[in-house]
Amino acid sequence: MENSFVQPPLLMALPFIALLAAIALAPLFFSGWWSRHFVKVVFGLAAISIAYYLVVHGQMRILRTASEYISFICLVGSLFVVSGGIHINVKGEATPAVNVLFLLIGALISNVLGTTGASMLMIRPWLRMNKFRLTAHHVVFFIFIVSNVGGSLTPVGDPPLFLGYLKGVPFWWVAKHCWPIWLLGVGLLLAMFYVVDTINFHRAPKEVRERETAHEQWRFQGLANLFFLAIVLCAVLVNHPPFLREGLMLLAAAGSYFTTRKSVHESNDFNFVPIKEVAILFAGIFATMMPALDWLQAHAAAFGEPTPGVFFWGSGALSSVLDNAPTYLSFLSAGVGAFVPPDIASAIVTYVHAHGADLSAAATTAYGGEICQAIPALQTYFPKELASGTISREHAEMAMLLGNPLYIKCLKAISIGSVFFGANTYIGNGPNFMVKAIADQQKAHTPSFLGYVFKFTLPYMLPMLVLVWLLFFLK
Repeated sequence: MENSFVQPPLLMALPFIALLAAIALAPLFFSGWWSRHFVKVVFGLAAISIAYYLVVHGQMRILRTASEYISFICLVGSLFVVSGGIHINVKGEATPAVNVLFLLIGALISNVLGTTGASMLMIRPWLRMNKFRLTAHHVVFFIFIVSNVGGSLTPVGDPPLFLGYLKGVPFWWVAKHCWPIWLLGVGLLLAMFYVVDTINFHRAPKEVRERETAHEQWRFQGLANLFFLAIVLCAVLVNHPPFLREGLMLLAAAGSYFTTRKSVHESNDFNFVPIKEVAILFAGIFATMMPALDWLQAHAAAFGEPTPGVFFWGSGALSSVLDNAPTYLSFLSAGVGAFVPPDIASAIVTYVHAHGADLSAAATTAYGGEICQAIPALQTYFPKELASGTISREHAEMAMLLGNPLYIKCLKAISIGSVFFGANTYIGNGPNFMVKAIADQQKAHTPSFLGYVFKFTLPYMLPMLVLVWLLFFLK
């Protein structure tokens, strides 16, 4: 049954925990072994979870998760391919003010190309702009702003938000409710960067500053890929028929790849290795997180009613050391479990199937006051499904969250916490390590894992996060 409620034992969450621990720690301590055997580890752990669901609960849960994985990897992969066909050539102009403008543009673009696509598109011109005085703060603030915090306005921007979109969070909901937080976060980080970069700029010898700002030249190649980018973005909004969205994304990616000149791909050092690794790792994550998410949703109510601050710091703390996409889903499941009792979600589905969009007092009273709260949210965010009587359990659960001011605040806290805190370490978000690898190739001074945390996260990210908490999630 589509709306059945699965309650696996806690023991079945162990493959998920083991996989996340391996992803976080193995590249740091066993990099050679991990690079040779990570595929076996990922698929071996995934097989345990899949076998459990096939034997105990049937295939419906697996098929639903597989559909979400296909949607996820098609979006990330298509944005990766399209952004790899656009090359920006920049010389000079590396004054602090121009650098701030460049990072701001990167933050905005990350909501269109995704943090991965924007990072891969802009990191090389960023390093070339600042090559005569390139220091660690150029790399780290790029990761802070372009690879993470900037992409918190749309589901395209960061993987956690796209997974939320697949779970029923409306496309423009995050931008509508979180733009003041985005503005504060990006604004504070840009202001901090401007101060640090100004000090660095004036410390540089005069001849270095003159070389840094001379011979201004901007050149863009592969702009025809903007057409394919538009196809991908429009496809995100397509929900019916099934897999049309993913088909359009794949067609756009193929069109971009085969029409882009080889010289552009070579200029970007483009290859499929990064997206191949992402596809493999997330296949394992999606498979192993099924029992963890189902257990968490089934037992979240036992932990009491959490506050927005708990969701903000909880999702953020885990996103700092684990991948932020599964962290987002874990806390979203916890929110659903804490705020939406299973019988209420089932009652909403039953009500809609019986009465459609009928809001008469007699109909809603018969099913309880929760129906009165959920139906307006269903009308606002899922009008087509409501009119056709095809509301699913996930629609009902999301309507309960989106129809209550407190729950809305908690959903905002999960969204912002998962995206913002991903900047706190190299392993918090996929693009972070990719940016570091490219910077290392360019002989940039990148900090170590602990140096990153102590020299940059604590003095710069932490004050911004505390201020966001005080202003938006304290109460």
